[in-house]
Amino acid sequence: MPPLDMEQNDLLDPKRNGIFRHASVRYFMAWRNGVAVGRISAVVDGKALEAWDEKIGWFGAFDALPEKSIVNALLDAAELWLSDQGMARMRGPVTLGYHGESGLMIEGQTEAPMIGTPWHPPELQSLIEAHGFETGRDLLTFKLDLTDDLDDKHIVPGALKPGQGKLGDVTVSHLSKKQITAQGEVLRSLYNDAWAGTYNFVPLQSYEMTGLIEQLKLVLRPEHYVQIDHAGEPAAMALMVPNIFDIVRDIDGAPSPLNWAKLGVRLLSHRFESARVILLGVSHKVRGTLLGALMPSLAIDELIRRRATLPYKSVELGWILDTNTPMLNLVKRLVPEPNKIHRIYEKEIDQTTP
Repeated sequence: MPPLDMEQNDLLDPKRNGIFRHASVRYFMAWRNGVAVGRISAVVDGKALEAWDEKIGWFGAFDALPEKSIVNALLDAAELWLSDQGMARMRGPVTLGYHGESGLMIEGQTEAPMIGTPWHPPELQSLIEAHGFETGRDLLTFKLDLTDDLDDKHIVPGALKPGQGKLGDVTVSHLSKKQITAQGEVLRSLYNDAWAGTYNFVPLQSYEMTGLIEQLKLVLRPEHYVQIDHAGEPAAMALMVPNIFDIVRDIDGAPSPLNWAKLGVRLLSHRFESARVILLGVSHKVRGTLLGALMPSLAIDELIRRRATLPYKSVELGWILDTNTPMLNLVKRLVPEPNKIHRIYEKEIDQTTP
């Protein structure tokens, strides 16, 4: 199912994606007999280099016919350019940065498409590994069916409720769409604080958050955002977005005027069946405490409670690093196995490449 052209333009156009303010990006296309058969991007992200203090460049936007000659040519082109920029390692696929589409799809090719989630044919895995890439981390996604029996799974102990008893100084924010826009900086700061120092993380910049909210404002509802405060200070958050693929199944990537009208009606009536949690994190101020351990449960539980006012039949929780044991233990109480796995690869750059 093709993504909308306007969505791809927002992602790849230097005038529309904030990452170009701090990163150098090059695109490469593979052609055969005048027909495009593959693409790849190479990225040197200045903010990533600052965060990691390592000379690691990204490759991404990786789509190709699963043929060895095509895949090798694309990876070689990206590697050569990254080498010319002084990079010592390459990591990916990531499009175009940490906050975009991440990983090569290893499992889940037959699952329904989801916003912000790349799809790759299964044959690409062996081809990229044969090119010398090794596994960095796996990113796991879990599909949570919003059924009536969720309330019986007790993700949060029944005696613990925000604003009561031991959680008397814990409150859950219910924000309007206007407030969500205004709270963008709070959300960004909390998100950066929550994930600082984790694998592949790059701090989200203020202009990137502004761009994200601008892109999502047509579909965002107050129910999509959860902010949990402790003693009046933001301590945890979660942001969920509806799955655009639900309403474009019969619409081409470049819609006709009639299809634009259909899309507008579906957006206004919010005809979505699924959604994805794209941001979830806990402040370092409570991390490592019993309250901090409870915060993700409270956030997910609040999203589950809001299913009565949203039309979704399922929600995907991802990306979850394969090393994030606390989060995996929490999610697996609801969903035992992931429905999608995406893999981040790494490789030393061959400094002898001509």
